[in-house]
Amino acid sequence: MTDFIQVVTTTERKEDALAIARALVEQRLAGCVQVLGPVTSTYRWQGNVETAQEWQCWAKSRRGLYDQIEQTIRRLHPYEVPEILALPVTAGSSDYLAWLEAETEQL
Repeated sequence: MTDFIQVVTTTERKEDALAIARALVEQRLAGCVQVLGPVTSTYRWQGNVETAQEWQCWAKSRRGLYDQIEQTIRRLHPYEVPEILALPVTAGSSDYLAWLEAETEQL
């Protein structure tokens, strides 16, 4: 088990996803954020089944930074209830994880 996580969120606009990605990396809350999309999401919202195109952000970080990551995403995210999920990294290349730890150290 490692102390590393991937945090995923989705946004309606690519520009919002890129703003979240940049903020997380600039604040050293993530070593890397990949923006993927568009993806098609189907979900239930306010009693209706909706389908929308969205952009995903996958932020690579450390478990101890999750609260700050969530706060940053919430501050920048346009959705009333944004998807913010943290997934544990159970294994990874030692070189990559060392790089990720160095890039997310709070200076």
